[in-house]
Amino acid sequence: MTASPEFVTFVQELFAPLGGVSIRRMFGGAGIYSRGVMFGLIDEDTIYLKADAESRKAFEARGCGQFVYDGKGKPVAMSYWQMPPELVDDADEALVWAKTALAVAKAAKAAVPPSSRRITLGAARRRR
Repeated sequence: MTASPEFVTFVQELFAPLGGVSIRRMFGGAGIYSRGVMFGLIDEDTIYLKADAESRKAFEARGCGQFVYDGKGKPVAMSYWQMPPELVDDADEALVWAKTALAVAKAAKAAVPPSSRRITLGAARRRR
């Protein structure tokens, strides 16, 4: 995964209207976050957005590929899909796609129950 500093800055500016947008470097690429929720990633100066079973149909209809990395000798597909390249030049439409990806990411995050360790630690702190 790679992400040039110039492209990272461009992406942050592109999605700034979402509010609280930050880019965090990871494994040579970068995660795209809004208020702590990762809704996209950057690899090889390409934007990938979070998708679910419903929203990925729009990516497939545009001929966009899924983000896949080499995981110990076998390909691992993630739930991120390449943003249509032409949207890089259409900030309004790119923002529409990013809002959808952010909604998908928030829903996925909400569906994961907190770990029992977090609950236990939180309960222990409240008793003090």
